[in-house]
Amino acid sequence: MVGVNSDLWAGVPGQRHAVEFLAAGAARPVHAYLFVGPAGVGKEQAARSFAAALLCRDGGCAVCRDCRLALAGTHPDVREVTRVGAAISADQAKDIVKAAALAPVEGARKVLVLHEFHLLRPEAGSRLLKMVEEPPASTVFLVLAEDVPPELVTIASRCVRVEFHGLDPTAIATVLEADGVAPHAAITAARLAGGSLDTARLLVADQEASVRRAAFAGLAHRLDGTGATVAAIVDELAGLVDASLAPLLARQAAEVAELEARMALVGQRGSARKALEDEHKRQVRRARTDELRAGLSALAGSYRDALAGAPGDGRTNAVTERVAAVAAIHEAMRFLDRNVNETLLLQALLLRLPALP
Repeated sequence: MVGVNSDLWAGVPGQRHAVEFLAAGAARPVHAYLFVGPAGVGKEQAARSFAAALLCRDGGCAVCRDCRLALAGTHPDVREVTRVGAAISADQAKDIVKAAALAPVEGARKVLVLHEFHLLRPEAGSRLLKMVEEPPASTVFLVLAEDVPPELVTIASRCVRVEFHGLDPTAIATVLEADGVAPHAAITAARLAGGSLDTARLLVADQEASVRRAAFAGLAHRLDGTGATVAAIVDELAGLVDASLAPLLARQAAEVAELEARMALVGQRGSARKALEDEHKRQVRRARTDELRAGLSALAGSYRDALAGAPGDGRTNAVTERVAAVAAIHEAMRFLDRNVNETLLLQALLLRLPALP
């Protein structure tokens, strides 16, 4: 890629157009950018790489202190904002406005990275609009979203939109092999990842992940149109999702123990415990959502494979049914981030899906 520092953008594979656009625009940035695309395809790392380019005196050398801290997510002039609760509230929007109005800590510019902004309450959008439209000259907003719901449309119109797409399995497998994953395992994980590099990395790190994906992929062959079967399948899937959280919960328990020891030693304030609890809840919610999204992607793949392999199966409406099934699954995936009841969502979805032979 001409004019792109490959070291700075190494964490954003398979997004050539987005990377070239951002690298070219770093010298004369606008006040706000909207990164739009599925989860796990590089938006977060692209935001850090772009922040490094914005703060670096050389436009993104990848080796200076500014670049290293920005890429690691620890630069004092890069503020990353994640939602608290099911959606970004008006109170959180108020905090973002205050942060945007502050002067940079070290340099002449600061960057606010706003994660998961497709989950934005209307009243929060109203509070943010004026600041995103006309921030201080020193502030650059990087707004990250999986799509642009009605709540985000007005803010989106004030941003330069940068599109990120689901990654090709070949690109994912190449990255995994560079990480040291065996070629066969890399290819298998890439095919099951639904275009997400983050999901692929979880698959190779979790030996049971492929079993869970296979369970989701195979359930289309178990459907018989009855509520009893659907209820039994959903109970099984809930158990699989719960089991997938075991490594995360173990890590969180260790973090709690470490915090308790530190508080006992130095008398740290109790607010640290509350902040850690809130962060752990967010991590669990995100992990459950990611696991369900990956499983539903595998299920959608079963219907796509059926379309490609045996489109008709002797029935004139088979193609229409399977196309509609893929659409229904993707519709359900869009609701996952909105704090819905997982059991009811899955039951309603499976009752709509046709069985595969």
